[in-house]
Amino acid sequence: MNQLWEIYHNDIPDFLHRFAAVPPMERLKEVGMNCGCEYTRFPLFADIGPYSRYDHSMGVALIVWHFTGSMEQTLAALFHDVTTPTFAHVVDFLHGDHLRQESTEAGVAECLAASPEVCALLAEYDIALDDISDYHSYPVADNDAPALSADRLEYTMGNLFNYGFASLEQLRGLYEDLTVGSDEQNCPELMFCTPEKAAEFARLALKTARVYVADEDRFAMETLAQLLRQTMERGVLTNADLCGTEPPLIEKLCADGECAAAWEVFCGYSRILRSTEKPKNGFWVQVDAKRRWIDPLSEGHGRVSKWDAAVCADMEAFRTQDFSCWLSAE
Repeated sequence: MNQLWEIYHNDIPDFLHRFAAVPPMERLKEVGMNCGCEYTRFPLFADIGPYSRYDHSMGVALIVWHFTGSMEQTLAALFHDVTTPTFAHVVDFLHGDHLRQESTEAGVAECLAASPEVCALLAEYDIALDDISDYHSYPVADNDAPALSADRLEYTMGNLFNYGFASLEQLRGLYEDLTVGSDEQNCPELMFCTPEKAAEFARLALKTARVYVADEDRFAMETLAQLLRQTMERGVLTNADLCGTEPPLIEKLCADGECAAAWEVFCGYSRILRSTEKPKNGFWVQVDAKRRWIDPLSEGHGRVSKWDAAVCADMEAFRTQDFSCWLSAE
């Protein structure tokens, strides 16, 4: 995904290289952005390339650096996912928190404070831990949905590229139209200079949003969460395994015969089955979804939904989507 990094900023500053090399960040190279869905055979995910939490975090940091020039804000962006567990938001499903997805965000300050490498670099650059441990403090890095932040911008652009929904040239054109302005509460927010680009981005963001709530995505994440719960109840995996990386966790899981068989079934899923009523036989789940969409600002025009009726209608259709059907797979 470093093709996108070149779009976000023309080079990686030395301080960012150094902080990105600490062990808590290196771990994220083997924690995926697609929450385990990439291990299935669903066509929706069959052709996607590698996209890790490290790729995403570096991207968010470069966006924040590009638009703010602030080391503190950039490092807060870099470390915002440092506590993300294996399979990422699948663990929110495991904890019953998948509609808010907050359970996997806790403990950033504690994680950074426990790293001697991070502490040494903070001392060298005379930066306080409190200034980099909560990216929610910096509106360019993070803000309330459906506004546009560096975090939402990066994973949207990353997935647009990875799913083949947009070319690098198209993404570059969108990115180069961005600036930092003020939102309705006079807080800084990334916004587009031209309404055409804002509307284009809003439409493309909805394409990725539909993937995040697709039956394949919801079924895969719920099923993988149940698989993890069962392996933990049997003592095959522990919470410590969730705090590591995906390859050794999968290796450990596959060393147990029963768990290996369940993992093989999960990886073999290629077709979703749907039913309006719960069938009496087979494994079926009913999974609600966290709806994510972006309603960006255009400088001097306001949010896209206020002046583009077609995009507004698409957003409303997305927000009111029904997820009550029962799902299975084969």
